[in-house]
Amino acid sequence: MNLNALWEYANPKKFIQTTDRVLPWVAGLAALSLVFGLIWGFFFTPEDYRQGSTVKIIYLHVPSALMAINAWMMMLVTSLVWIVRRHHVSALAARAAAPVGMVMTVIALITGAIWGQPMWGTWWAWDPRLTSFLILFLFYLGYIALWEAIENDDTAADLTSILCLVGSVFALLSRYAVNFWNQGLHQGASLSLDKEENVADVFWYPLLVCIAGFALLFIALVLLRTRTEIRARRMRVLLARERMGA
Repeated sequence: MNLNALWEYANPKKFIQTTDRVLPWVAGLAALSLVFGLIWGFFFTPEDYRQGSTVKIIYLHVPSALMAINAWMMMLVTSLVWIVRRHHVSALAARAAAPVGMVMTVIALITGAIWGQPMWGTWWAWDPRLTSFLILFLFYLGYIALWEAIENDDTAADLTSILCLVGSVFALLSRYAVNFWNQGLHQGASLSLDKEENVADVFWYPLLVCIAGFALLFIALVLLRTRTEIRARRMRVLLARERMGA
């Protein structure tokens, strides 16, 4: 792909025009995947021989946890683009993704607690992955608060980009903590390149559909929120010009 053609989408007008066409399709596929995957997973898969019906929480927990981590990685990439190229759309896309990623983190924490209580006998444990995930949630809160606290958009984008770089450490720890610290309570990966580590096929296929649904939902929400952020920034710029003119 021509990189120059790719950078065209950093133009707010081009971004709005493109997402006008793409967003309805992404949103529709997200809704279809989520409905199909969740119904398949919750109503048409058997109970696990050890975990019983509790195993079905994976159709919410695993996709939301993956998206919580990948949302921060997406914010990292767009923040780096802002730092290097100073494209406002990239900074606004990072800002738009933060609340979505935070909600995904909350869903993962809550569903993890629901699963952990019958499996571990406790709602919470200071397990390496759980702890790093909680810290990631706090970074999401801090990132959103920092954007809201600073009036100048460019200054806010600079400072939140630095915060995003620091928070990426905990996003990676959340993903790989099980591999780093074997003594944690948290089980190994449900999905892996090593087929022996995957869940059984009867759970695996609907889980993949749910993951696709969550990913498409994340994309749709980020596109929608980025469009809103672009328009909000235009309004702030126009209001600032009116004040200067007055």
